[in-house]
Amino acid sequence: MKISIGIATIIALVTASLQLTAQTKKTVAGKKAEATNKLYLDVHKMEPGKVKFEDVAKAHIKDLAAEKKYGANFIKYWVSEEEGMVFCLVSAPDTDAIIKTHAEAHGLMPERIYEVTGGAESALLRKKNMFMDIHQMGAGKVTKEAVADAHKKDLAVQAKYGANFADYWVDEKDGIVMCLVQAEDSAALVRTHSEAHGLIPSQVVKVKQGN
Repeated sequence: MKISIGIATIIALVTASLQLTAQTKKTVAGKKAEATNKLYLDVHKMEPGKVKFEDVAKAHIKDLAAEKKYGANFIKYWVSEEEGMVFCLVSAPDTDAIIKTHAEAHGLMPERIYEVTGGAESALLRKKNMFMDIHQMGAGKVTKEAVADAHKKDLAVQAKYGANFADYWVDEKDGIVMCLVQAEDSAALVRTHSEAHGLIPSQVVKVKQGN
């Protein structure tokens, strides 16, 4: 009897060990895959006034349910109800993974997907309007180093206009820069850019952030 119990215990321990090893390998593999992911901002453009934040929140939940299948990680999103625009920040192995996730989750495809380099994220302030401004610099005409320098200049003067430049993203290939800014109004962020370095955005949209 004692021998039988001993053997059963050993088998149980070995089984548990094998399961733990398999889980560890799976976790490590997942972390390695995530580490090789690239960062993207995808932009959905619907008709002005035809998109609601609540609907996007529901679609985002569906993205989260499907993302692991394609190795993606939908990090944050921003919605402009007035302009009918949605911005999604995604970590993924490639753009195909983003498209497949969206397709399976809800079928809403982005108009553009930008491969970006992220900036230095700052804490958000309370009771501030939030804006996404878009700079179209021209393909190949902007570098992440130049944008980082411009961002430092924004930070140096933002308090004067009550703005908070919370984050930015750069697509060097397409020459696109997007800045996430909190301010009383869009004029405040434009004035900050104007004094800091003179680079005025081509478009500014008021957004609400979701996670």
